[in-house]
Amino acid sequence: MKFVCLVYEEPSGLGPQTAKEAEDLVNEHLDYDEVLRQSGNWLTANALQPVETATTVRVRNGKISITDGPFAETKELLGGFVLIEAKDMDEAIQIAAGIPSARMGFIHVRRVYEFEKK
Repeated sequence: MKFVCLVYEEPSGLGPQTAKEAEDLVNEHLDYDEVLRQSGNWLTANALQPVETATTVRVRNGKISITDGPFAETKELLGGFVLIEAKDMDEAIQIAAGIPSARMGFIHVRRVYEFEKK
């Protein structure tokens, strides 16, 4: 089964405070990606650019509406994702708990719905 682990950051100062701490966190993520590759659980992962670079797109009554920058009023920001293969939700949770950013934010784990074209 495929699961997506959405990595949320809390902009409250829990994360890296210096460039060195940020670099160390990135390296820790890359090391964990390699652990998941070796175990056969890793499918893909990516970090996202800062929320200020985002655009929100909506279509209502056939008209496109865009809003630049963060739109959702949440305290947490989506920082990236890890797509994994796991035998069940329990294994996916254990894998998500190893994601380094779980210590300063949270990981939302959701099973991927795999569509079959008919």
